[in-house]
Amino acid sequence: MTPDTNPAANESKRPRKLARRPVLLAATALVAAGAIGLSFNPSVPLAVAETAQTQQTIETPYGRAPLSFADLVQKVKPAVVSINVKGEITTADNDDSPIPGLPDVPEDNPLHDFFNQFRKGMPKPPSKHSPSLAQGSGFFISEDGFIVTNNHVVEDADDITVTMEDGEKFEAKLIGTDPRTDLALVKVTEDTDKKFPYVNLSEKDPRVGDWVLAVGNPFGLGGTVTAGIISAHNRDIGSGPYDYLQIDAAVNRGNSGGPSFDLDGNVIGVNTAIFSPSGGNVGIAFAVPAALVKQVVQDLQDDGSVDRGWLGVVIQNVNDDIADSVGLTEPKGAMITKVTEDGPASKEDIKAGDVIIEVNGSEVKDSRDLARKIADLEPDSSVKLAIVRYGDKREVDMTLGSFPSAKKLASLQKEEPADQSEQMEKLGLSLAPAATIPGAGKEGVVITEVDSDSDAADKGLKPGDIILQVAGVDVSTPGDVAKGLAKATESAKGDKDKVKVLMQVKTGDQSRFVALTQKKG
Repeated sequence: MTPDTNPAANESKRPRKLARRPVLLAATALVAAGAIGLSFNPSVPLAVAETAQTQQTIETPYGRAPLSFADLVQKVKPAVVSINVKGEITTADNDDSPIPGLPDVPEDNPLHDFFNQFRKGMPKPPSKHSPSLAQGSGFFISEDGFIVTNNHVVEDADDITVTMEDGEKFEAKLIGTDPRTDLALVKVTEDTDKKFPYVNLSEKDPRVGDWVLAVGNPFGLGGTVTAGIISAHNRDIGSGPYDYLQIDAAVNRGNSGGPSFDLDGNVIGVNTAIFSPSGGNVGIAFAVPAALVKQVVQDLQDDGSVDRGWLGVVIQNVNDDIADSVGLTEPKGAMITKVTEDGPASKEDIKAGDVIIEVNGSEVKDSRDLARKIADLEPDSSVKLAIVRYGDKREVDMTLGSFPSAKKLASLQKEEPADQSEQMEKLGLSLAPAATIPGAGKEGVVITEVDSDSDAADKGLKPGDIILQVAGVDVSTPGDVAKGLAKATESAKGDKDKVKVLMQVKTGDQSRFVALTQKKG
């Protein structure tokens, strides 16, 4: 799990600080912009492959390093713009929080439960609409006025104005957005013969330790330049299946959507989020890699959106205990915790507890790997899944759907909110049918007590959790749980006194699988 996160989000619509622990904050500001004037020839494209060779450098034991970034900055900075957005924030229908703009994230998003914690017990806001005035950054990718920025900067925009380095302003329109990567494409709409300065997306992957320059509009201070290095590749920041670059160039609110450059003046990433305990820069920022930006921007230019394949399942990683309990030799693949009603998988023989280990013959490493593989496929395309169900491997041929919007997905996955107790000594649990517990729903059995010395306590189970399935057996009474335990013992290999039993457990809105070891006797 990643630390508590706040996904890249419009600062006017997100809390400044959501927890005492460090959080990921979007780099967007509400401060009025101040542009820094600098003359340049707007008709010259900023193809700057020669920059690293022409600027002053100094010899080091590890090669040549720039003595100054001034030449590079002078070439690339004219292509970076401040983006000013006016619009209305509309609170989601299921948003019970007084904090404006908490996103309506789908259930398969790692932040789903994080944001739900802030909604519980809070009164609904008095109004569903409030004015929005926000700023971010962006950069030209063509001389005819196409600009890349973050989705969270412009997602609720009624009016978009871009301000160039010399203070010249232009009206712009939204061409398309992709919330999954937090990217957006806008275009200058004013009738002008102006050829805008632009920069190119890098064709090569940067190395860890390479120099990087971030240019943007932090706190409304347009044209700000900071320098650092690439700190790491493939960072998971809990905002979806895609990986991010980590950089240590100073990035703050308002840098969202701005570019990070290599020494050749090519864009290696789009600045999207920061890791911060206070809301300020602490030297850890994250950028969408150029290769992913290029792919998404092309789709946005062609269609205004990005279409991705969709299985219609909620998944989790497979750990050692789960692998043992379902007959896998190693903890790989993605376990299904829920099949979305009316989703593509609901039409096939696929159910919670299945582990997807291959997609079209390619091995699935973990849940994020599965999400990426499916997202790379076209909607309505055929896919062959290799699935393990409690030791039995089989293949399922199915047709993918199209990944729905967050609101539609949330409506598909909407669940009911989260004494006849019976003690199950082998598990260290006391259980009761969910139907007999007010507010527990109709499915499963509710844990009413947990032995503090049991494996269940060590695995984090607690009173109020609901057991939905035991060893593949759907349960509604403690007797069904006993049947599942018997099935697991009968099919177990090796020591019958240390049988691991796979259970599907629901805590609040979250469903997961836990492998418990039965007590002897």
